Amino acid sequence: VYLLFQALRQISQRTISTASRRQFENRVPEHQKLFQEDNGLPVHLKGGAKDALLYRTTASLAVCGTIYALYYLLVSSMPKKPN
Repeated sequence: VYLLFQALRQISQRTISTASRRQFENRVPEHQKLFQEDNGLPVHLKGGAKDALLYRTTASLAVCGTIYALYYLLVSSMPKKPN
């Protein structure tokens, strides 16, 4: 059992340490320029159309949820009609 464990440990270390890694370009400076640019947009909308869509969807869900909660609060506060 010990030899099996040790063999598995060696194989896992070897595949992790010798795996070829892709070199990714450092794009942090590009993003820093984009987000620090003074163009009048709030930071949560500077990412473009995806950010705007995500923001509008989240705001819409929040408004709809609030209306839904208020509606059911109103319905539950009404007395039941006797039969």
